[in-house]
Amino acid sequence: MFASMLTPLRAARMATFTYFVLNGFVLGIWVVHIPAIEQHLGITHATLGWLLLLFGGGAFLGMQVAGPLADRHGARRTVPVSGVLISAALILPALATSTWTLAVALLIFGIGNGCLDVSMNAHAVQVEAAYQRPVMSAFHAMFSIGGVFAALLGARTLSWQWSTATVLAAVSATGIAVALLAARSLLPAPHATAAPAPDTRTRGPVPLRIWALAFLAFMLMLSEGVAADWSALAMRDVLDTSTATAAFAYGAFATAMTTGRFLADRVVARFGPVAVVRYGCLVAAAALVLITLSPNVPLTLVGWTLFGIGLSGTIPQLFSTAGHTDPAAAATNMSRVVGLGYVGLLAGPAVIGALTRVMPLNYTFLLPLLFCAVAACTASIVRPEPAPTRPVVAAAR
Repeated sequence: MFASMLTPLRAARMATFTYFVLNGFVLGIWVVHIPAIEQHLGITHATLGWLLLLFGGGAFLGMQVAGPLADRHGARRTVPVSGVLISAALILPALATSTWTLAVALLIFGIGNGCLDVSMNAHAVQVEAAYQRPVMSAFHAMFSIGGVFAALLGARTLSWQWSTATVLAAVSATGIAVALLAARSLLPAPHATAAPAPDTRTRGPVPLRIWALAFLAFMLMLSEGVAADWSALAMRDVLDTSTATAAFAYGAFATAMTTGRFLADRVVARFGPVAVVRYGCLVAAAALVLITLSPNVPLTLVGWTLFGIGLSGTIPQLFSTAGHTDPAAAATNMSRVVGLGYVGLLAGPAVIGALTRVMPLNYTFLLPLLFCAVAACTASIVRPEPAPTRPVVAAAR
């Protein structure tokens, strides 16, 4: 599909873009149809909340399984399989007839999402290494673009009153076809031409650097989740705005996040990943101060815009660093960093919700502010390690 028109490396990059868009699109079309599925099964919001935790748990499980598999067999094999799995699983929630069948459907759907998330990021690291320059942030921007397309399509099909099963089945079939067609352009595993090495690296202790990256991912993705889940609600409750006006809070954040990720690779190439994480987190922390103290809507929207810009380039640098730390265990290391980050993304709503019992909603944002400050202070963790130098050995006579 791509290889006939582009060089192999550019084709691989385009194929990776495709899988990121596919992942964002599939998840986005699911999110748009959550209310319809909830209404169809007659379940409560509380029950749905518990069921969505199964999706998150399945995603975490899929990440831990896909990481070692990608290291062992190569992302060229695991990415298409994962793309087919998440696309095929998309139809399952629409076919659920009870709470229990929806629970199984979401677990399988989550596993597919986790597998694709880790394996496509592992291949993105491989592409970045081949380019020898930063390209990771643009891949994450394409994930966001996929979500935007899904929201537009979902809104249109809902206005046409298409059934949930029809839409999800169509997207499922299309996703399977796309996952298979793009597979031929993926890069072979780096060790494909060499004799298979004993799989010992993934069985040893996890490097401390990987755990440090994982905890930073947890803090920053929790902060990102706060914007997704609480930005509109905070502006409505604190500033007493309408629901329609409050929606601009998340819109400002999401637009700034996507735009920032398209620009972040150039910034990383010029100033380095440490500067992007450090100063990005400082901007995000300052933005949260502005949001917490803002007395009006315009300042609050400026705050959420700055928050999105600040965070936009940080998570891709953590993932990229994890993937480059040990090429032989790139996907396994990424599964830990991405997995713990995903836990943070899921934990954000619950943590903030609990804090609202003891303080106003806008003051709960002091927690992600603290996390951003910690990330800024420890940003040197993403500094590229110098390439190992080989000792010069005199030739024997």
